Formats: sequence, structure tokens, C-alpha cells
Amino acid sequence: MAETTADTTLLEVMAELAALDDPRARAVNERHGDDHGVNLSALRAIAKRLKTEQDLAIGLWETGDTAARLLALLICRPKAFDRDELDAMVREARAPKVLDWLVNYVVKKSPHTEELRQAWFADSDPVVAAAGWALTSERVTKQPEGLDLDALLDIIEAYMADAPDRLQWAMNTCLAQIGIAHPEQRARAIEIGERLEVLKDYPTPPNCTSPFAPVWIAEMVRRQNART
Repeated sequence: MAETTADTTLLEVMAELAALDDPRARAVNERHGDDHGVNLSALRAIAKRLKTEQDLAIGLWETGDTAARLLALLICRPKAFDRDELDAMVREARAPKVLDWLVNYVVKKSPHTEELRQAWFADSDPVVAAAGWALTSERVTKQPEGLDLDALLDIIEAYMADAPDRLQWAMNTCLAQIGIAHPEQRARAIEIGERLEVLKDYPTPPNCTSPFAPVWIAEMVRRQNART
């Protein structure tokens, strides 16, 4: 009986997500690789109503539907996944938003974070490697002890310019975070960014900070100094 209730709940949630799918929003999202049309605020409202539901989260993830997977990441228990489950999830998740939320909302809260960071960092799959670099950026800012920042800059300098888009973005973020958080490496980080010119011409909305590392570093350092 409990299984039937769980199945019914999954079907009900999937029907709710289908009803919320907006073709215009889907068209916009698909240009960025995210094949869903559900407003994220509406998705978060469903998650708030459902609260933490690990079994339902697993069922939603297994559908393969992007909106369902985003909802799954909001209602799951991050510490309930073992290392191999998280590794498999990263490897099968292709939608950028799913990958972002998986890394930020789940993997970063897992007891396996550092093990996965090391395993993914130099993975042959650039999307998986990007997840490793995202976790490395987190350590650069919050727990840099034990990281060789100069070695990271060496890798960025050698490979970022020709890296696939998602990996390049993650490496550029790490470059910027090194420059922002570590004054002793700041000049070199800025010099690498200026020479490689990665994301220099990236379209940036008004009142937003450019992802071009030298500009990003300068702006964040300016804000830090203004607070002191």
C-alpha cells in the first residue's frame, strides 16, 4: 500500500510539473541547454510544500526529466547519497542547471565532497572535470589549506584558453577566486586573465560584474576594501 502511495505521489508531482511547463520559457531555457519550461520560483514553491522527501527525490531523478531532477535536488537529503551515487548522477546529468544545483546543493553538503573533488578534477569528461573545478573554487575561498594555488594557476594558464565551454567557465571561476581571496597570487591571476582574454567580451547586463577574471577580481577586491 505504501508503494502505491509513493507511486501516486510521483505521478501527481510529474503531472503538476507538466502543467507548469511554459513553452516560451522552455524555448528560452533550451538556448542555454536546459530543456525545461518550469519557472524556478514555482519549482521552489513545490519543494517548500513537499519538504524533504528522499524516496520521492530518487523517483523524480530517475525519470530523467530536467524539471523533475531540479525538484529532486531541492527535496533530497544530500548526506543520504553515497560516493558512487553522486558520481553516477554527475555523469548522467547533462543539463547545465541540473549540474549546477547538483554540485552546489547536494555534493557540497556531502561527506564525500573532497574525495569527489579529487576524483573529478582531471576527469577525461570535461563536464565532470568542471564539477571538480567548481568544488576546487569552493576550497580556494573557504578551505585553501593544502591546496597548491600556484599549481592551479599553472594548469589554468596552460589549458583554460582551449578548454570546452563548461570546463573553461569553471577554470575561469577558480582563477578569479584565487585572485580575489589570495593577495599573494592576485597579480599573477590578473596577468593570466589579461593575457588569455577568456570571457573578455562576454555580454554582461548592467549592474552585473563581468566574468572576465581581471574585471571580476578588481571589482570584488574594491568591495572588500570598501567594507574595511
